[in-house]
Amino acid sequence: MNPSKDAETAQIAPTAALILIGNEILSGRTQDKNLAFIGSRLAARGIVLREARVIADSPDVISATINTLRTQYTYVFTTGGIGPTHDDVTADCVAQAFGVELPVHAEAERRLLEYFRGRGVEPNADRMRMARIPQGAELVDNPVSIAPGFRMENVFVMAGVPRIMQAMFDNIEPTLAVGPSIGSVSVVCDLPEGDFAGDLRALQETLSELDLGSYPISVENGARVVLVARGTDVVKLTQASDQLQALVRRLGGTIYGDER
Repeated sequence: MNPSKDAETAQIAPTAALILIGNEILSGRTQDKNLAFIGSRLAARGIVLREARVIADSPDVISATINTLRTQYTYVFTTGGIGPTHDDVTADCVAQAFGVELPVHAEAERRLLEYFRGRGVEPNADRMRMARIPQGAELVDNPVSIAPGFRMENVFVMAGVPRIMQAMFDNIEPTLAVGPSIGSVSVVCDLPEGDFAGDLRALQETLSELDLGSYPISVENGARVVLVARGTDVVKLTQASDQLQALVRRLGGTIYGDER
């Protein structure tokens, strides 16, 4: 992996998309934890996660989604579908998307055989499917369960199990471009959203460089709303904080806290 090359080719504000692969997520059997982790880690690096899609274990859908998103964003991350079972088809789909072969990768095979040997596990054909890597891809280390992920151009393929995915992402992160720091300000108030929706819309038009939002929360003594502004312009963020507080006061609301 070549971080300097990424830094040269990425936009000033690198962007990303995340593909969460798995029928078990769509069925509700598995509750995804990967989106929050990846989103927060990318934001901390100045990479804007623009889109996340949850898709089924369908080869045609996976390949088409990868091909759509890899042309639109600086990076694409996938989670899920790289294990030993029949529905683990992500590697096949990446190879299909890029139009390359899917051979057994010698280093991936060596790692798996060593790992299985050390644990007295039979390296059967199903387990060794995890050594198949698209031609031209680079391995992503997996310090938890050894079966590697991989990078194919700007597409990073990781496991779906959160602790394994997080360990893989730790190895990927240093290779990613660094964008402008993404900051946020927030104001907590007691106004119903319907009271300020029009004013917030107008403020968003004025502060178009920022992303403004409102998020209801429950507290012990009733409901609150958190008004949030996010962006890379520190001056604009300060202006947003001041204007959000002024908006709440003008409408007769109470401010219960603010963060810059």
